[in-house]
Amino acid sequence: QLQLVESGGGLVQPGGSLRLSCAGSGFSLNYYTIAWFRQAPGKEREGIVCINSGDSSTYYVDSVKGRFTVSRDNAKNTVYLQMNSLKPSDTAVYYCAAGFGDSSTVVRAQYDYWGQGTQVTVSS
Repeated sequence: QLQLVESGGGLVQPGGSLRLSCAGSGFSLNYYTIAWFRQAPGKEREGIVCINSGDSSTYYVDSVKGRFTVSRDNAKNTVYLQMNSLKPSDTAVYYCAAGFGDSSTVVRAQYDYWGQGTQVTVSS
């Protein structure tokens, strides 16, 4: 069974950091572009970053550029999202998603496999 499992969410103060992990089970993430989406209460799910399957090139939306960093460890079949300088507006459920092949977009329809989500709360 193909699964993505996120971990690493939690409660952090503004300005703090968290690292989310997305582990693949039952398939190799090497051949997939991996994206992170987030959904805040009452809002649409938005794509914020992706890392390409081929050359590991990355794409970030403006709201997280310079604060978030995505990386992949193919040996561990895991993708990471390092989040620094967190703001209350970053509070959301964070999902990782996998789409086969190369991509540099975070269009929801392009991703076939989804994790269950992990809650990130930024609050003092």
